[in-house]
Amino acid sequence: MAVIPADLHLHTTASDGVDSPSEVVRLAAAKGLSVIAITDHDTMDGVAEAVLEGKKLSLLVIPGIELSTASGGKDIHVLGYGMDAADNRWQERLRLQGSVRERRNAAMLERLASLGIPLQLEEVEAAALAAGGSPSSLGRPHVAAALVARGAAASIRDAFDRYLGEGAPAYVSQPRITPEEGIEWIIEAGGVPVLAHPGLYGWDELAERLAAGGRLQGIEARHSDHTVEQERGYAELAERYGLLVTGGSDYHGRRGSELHHGDVGARTADAAPLLERLAASGREVR
Repeated sequence: MAVIPADLHLHTTASDGVDSPSEVVRLAAAKGLSVIAITDHDTMDGVAEAVLEGKKLSLLVIPGIELSTASGGKDIHVLGYGMDAADNRWQERLRLQGSVRERRNAAMLERLASLGIPLQLEEVEAAALAAGGSPSSLGRPHVAAALVARGAAASIRDAFDRYLGEGAPAYVSQPRITPEEGIEWIIEAGGVPVLAHPGLYGWDELAERLAAGGRLQGIEARHSDHTVEQERGYAELAERYGLLVTGGSDYHGRRGSELHHGDVGARTADAAPLLERLAASGREVR
């Protein structure tokens, strides 16, 4: 099969992105892409809209997700592709993920209040709405935007650096499923599990352990925040264990002048092996 450049990591307003699913598809089409994946955090709610828009523009949309998991006190994300969104057990598991996110948001607001910043949930919801998002899928970027709107931070990056990033005073790590459990959830829903942006964790032993575990099916080697050396190293790791080499921009959209991670199409990978894997498992994407 010919090489198919694709951005396999894109976020929309269904989670913490700025652009609607349809808008993300149009941006991808304008970049000349013919295949993308919508991978919102812990939800597939934006996939159906993106698929419909993709059909209008002759652009193939792979149903995806980015599951939030944790290990060793670190947030670890697992991408999934081709899951059956109608699977009842899968939907129940995603509802569980949403409840964990709600508890984390509440804990972050409590931490901020203890720091003298009494940010209210209504302010976070307003920040989400202002960005075109939904108050039902709040995350750290929305809290960061609310901090900027309140004047407690100069920018989204400043909000993460001072308050919300890992190790910062308002950072909260709620009990979550492990990466191994996330991998199994994706497989049981008929999908292909891929370790997201391993270079962001500072824990290559984890990437090696998951790769060697026999259940992970791919590694996101190409990512907007990976160095050239990291991309090469993770691609070699994937190939050593016979895993897919994937990649994507991790596009979330622009908030003012800030672009979180990379622009649509800033990082691509060959989608052909992933599409072959999905077709072989009966999950062909059309």
